[in-house]
Amino acid sequence: MNTIGHLIGGKTVTSSGRVLPLNNPATGCQEGIVTLASASETRDAIAAAAAAFPAWRATPQSKRAQVMFRFKAELEKHADEICQLVSREHGKIPHDAAGELVRGIENVEYACFAPELLKGEFSKNVGPDIDSWSEFQPLGVVAGITPFNFPVMVPLWMYPLAIACGNTFVLKPSERDPSAAIFVAQLAHDAGLPDGVLNVVSGDKEAVDVLLTDPEVQAVSFVGSTPVAEAVYTTATHHGKRCQALGGAKNHAIVMPDADIENAVQSMMGAAFGSSGERCMSISVVVAVGQETADSLVEGLKSEMASLKIGSAENDANDFGPLITAEHRDRVVNLISSAESEGAELIVDGRSPKLPGNETGYFVGGTLIDQVTQDMACYQQEIFGPVLCVVRAHNLDEAMQLVDDHEYGNGTCLFTRDGEAARYFSDNIKAGMVGINIPLPVPVAYHSFGGWKRSLFGDLSAYGPDGLRFYTRRKTITQRWPSAYLRESSSFSFP
Repeated sequence: MNTIGHLIGGKTVTSSGRVLPLNNPATGCQEGIVTLASASETRDAIAAAAAAFPAWRATPQSKRAQVMFRFKAELEKHADEICQLVSREHGKIPHDAAGELVRGIENVEYACFAPELLKGEFSKNVGPDIDSWSEFQPLGVVAGITPFNFPVMVPLWMYPLAIACGNTFVLKPSERDPSAAIFVAQLAHDAGLPDGVLNVVSGDKEAVDVLLTDPEVQAVSFVGSTPVAEAVYTTATHHGKRCQALGGAKNHAIVMPDADIENAVQSMMGAAFGSSGERCMSISVVVAVGQETADSLVEGLKSEMASLKIGSAENDANDFGPLITAEHRDRVVNLISSAESEGAELIVDGRSPKLPGNETGYFVGGTLIDQVTQDMACYQQEIFGPVLCVVRAHNLDEAMQLVDDHEYGNGTCLFTRDGEAARYFSDNIKAGMVGINIPLPVPVAYHSFGGWKRSLFGDLSAYGPDGLRFYTRRKTITQRWPSAYLRESSSFSFP
């Protein structure tokens, strides 16, 4: 049985203490174990990163970038192996895992340009023979705590850029599917990353608590649910750390009467049900403006959902696979049932999919719920499953008010042919990422990812320009060399 441990100081370490089973979510069968890092082992990882920091900080930026270029090549070379690990532990269909990896590699590409990105500003003669410039210096040891739903992509949002900026890193991936994160970190070492620059601890709250409180850790990046994100942010900042904590979402798609309904239906299919809805950018609510729009949308979705292919990752033709655990499957099923009991109309019921050979897997089929209202649990909570709720609105302002009133403000989108409506929507909606006729407006690597309201705790978003600022601190230097030919008298006024 496969045993997953840690990567500390360039060496593979297997704990002898607590363990957690690693189950294949498509079968429910155990295929390995993960050894959970103790507080002591987590401190060992931090110590290894601290020891590696002085030499890595002094490494020329161009050499750090060369490691990132080689790392990118290693990721592409081993893409199939990475995707197999993701599929086995997370349940993603291979084509979905491949898409995740591609978006992660884009962030490595961005990190390759660190020598350009880290250029400071220079001003000559800001005063008599006085020059001033700024530079962006690394923080030291930084940490990342990442979720189960993107075991490759989200870590690649963090440590490539942090490391390219001269920091050293401790990664705590999800204990539900850690194998891909460990494997990818080993590829970074194969690309020439010195021992201790990148460390990985497979663990749970015990490891997290150390990362949030150890004085050697200067900054923490987190992606996960909102309650945990808020707790991480509060604890980390209380201990004097810089923190960006990305939380949950309830992403609304608004469909206007003038929209291309067929295009909107096709867009909703992938945005709502892709990766079993286990995406923080999934569309879980579609707001139809007008009864006719709603009826056409529901009819189109119902028709398309009849051909959804659900099953294990062994068949790449499947559209999506299982949920991550039996407990999460039960939670999703309970939220579907609550909608029915609260008066919503269940158009397509995915609570009991018939999947011969995968009866013990953690599957929920695509589910469509109409006549949903704001007071229902299925609307208020982040479901994180293949469930799409339909809310009906009379006009655009009413639809936008639904988005603005919700506690989450991660992403949203509008389907319309009206440029004026699109501009009004994008200017005024209270969400961090906005799409116009694009259902998943996930920014590319050279922009930044982050929501508003209770979807993000902290001042800077993930990756891109905000990531660069998060993993560095500005230093401004003002300099003058005394002249043998010019002597100034003392001055007691502010210059």
